[in-house]
Amino acid sequence: MPTLARGLAVMCALLVPGSSGGDDDSTLLADFPASLRTTPWVVVDDGVMGGRSRGDLGEEEGSLLFTGTTNTDGGGFSSIRSAEVRFDLGEHSGVRLRVRGDGRTYTFRLTTWDTREGQYRPSYWADFETRDGEWEVIDVPFSRFQPRWRGRWLEGPKLNIRAIDSLGLMIYDGKDGPFRIEVDWIKGYG
Repeated sequence: MPTLARGLAVMCALLVPGSSGGDDDSTLLADFPASLRTTPWVVVDDGVMGGRSRGDLGEEEGSLLFTGTTNTDGGGFSSIRSAEVRFDLGEHSGVRLRVRGDGRTYTFRLTTWDTREGQYRPSYWADFETRDGEWEVIDVPFSRFQPRWRGRWLEGPKLNIRAIDSLGLMIYDGKDGPFRIEVDWIKGYG
């Protein structure tokens, strides 16, 4: 079975309400590091626009590890993104993550399959802050996600939570220097 198809099959199998360790109102979207082996994730840095930031994706102690350095002399961002998946989160209020950060601000990023046509394919961004070195559970409500295209704010379209096809994490906080965040799991919460 091709890697993408296998990843989609596993991700669809994970999309089971209540399968998240006792949270009745949540749906497991990614559980690391297992999800790294079933669904490809890639690093996308600002080098695509001439920037000098660098990111790396790996595993550490059973979690996804996203590390690197941002350089605002250029684009000033680094991101990781999942391969295409299909999630209908219409019965949910947002995304919940268990993370251990470094005190910097990160952005959770979503794309939808229903916006693939047209001049601009927006992604939807919502920022969240982390505490330095502490595991925490962070809720990012869908109401905070705003459409962007190549970093520019767009007036629309509104996020269609029934058509999510990619998950992502980005650092784009306007600061230079090293970053480090670990992610244990990602869920949709009710």
